[in-house]
Amino acid sequence: MIDKWFVIINPTSGNGTSKKQWPLIFNELKNQQFEFEFSFTEYEKHSIKLIQKTINEGFKKFICIGGDGTLHNIVNGILSLNSINISEIKIGIIPIGTGNDWVKTYHIPKDYKKAIEIIKNKYSVKQDIGKITLETLKTTIYFNNLAGIGFDGYVVNKVHNYKNLGFLAYLTGALVSLTSYKKPLLEISFDNTIIKSKTLMLLIGLCKFSGGGMQLTKNANPADGLFDISFIKNISLFNILGNLPGLFNGKITNHKLVTNYKTSYLKIKVLDTIETYIQADGELIGSGDFTVSILPKALTFIVPKK
Repeated sequence: MIDKWFVIINPTSGNGTSKKQWPLIFNELKNQQFEFEFSFTEYEKHSIKLIQKTINEGFKKFICIGGDGTLHNIVNGILSLNSINISEIKIGIIPIGTGNDWVKTYHIPKDYKKAIEIIKNKYSVKQDIGKITLETLKTTIYFNNLAGIGFDGYVVNKVHNYKNLGFLAYLTGALVSLTSYKKPLLEISFDNTIIKSKTLMLLIGLCKFSGGGMQLTKNANPADGLFDISFIKNISLFNILGNLPGLFNGKITNHKLVTNYKTSYLKIKVLDTIETYIQADGELIGSGDFTVSILPKALTFIVPKK
């Protein structure tokens, strides 16, 4: 077993901020007496291959330098390996990205020196992970923050055009998308409930924040073995504009057009010809029918001690 860290850096995260800050982060890791090796990602989803390669070499401790997308790929890389003892793996995060949503739940600071101090302390939590199976492609995708179908997937499809706006990219993408989005007819099944309705969006949350700091699920708990569901049947442009503060302070989940549920398994069918996008952790992953199940306390993350 290799008792050192492996650092994965996405040089494009935060519009290139991670690449610019790497020399400072490198020096700080040395100053804090970390023993580590590192690699930059060279293409989209390269971090999946990097983490699988280094796990097979014996590494158990990882530092992710990037945003939600980089962490999402690292999570998928780990859970796609069936032959390892996942409980031994620990992941620390130095957040540099567009949204930095996952870290907000755990209050991991953007200041790299403080983030490194947290990693050095090695306090960790086990978190639930969501598992999505896309029915058409028979593909499995994992998520550690929030997934959804409908408007949020449609927005993610647009957001890359506004990445230079930072956290405002998601809000800008949402406002631009409102006029062109067409609500699909979905059938959503879980427990003893079946919802068949035109749907603005269905959000499946593990953690509190998404879309650059929005709070769209009501009772998210990343370690209770349940998804926190927000089902939004129909909400107008006028309603969204009138509730902009509610998107960020969580009060939107109390709106009469938003219904909240808790469950560990869902099945979603698209009863429409409209292409209906699915996103996971802010990454576009596909469209069409899918199922979602929960993997209780599946991964260990290094976070600040409460």
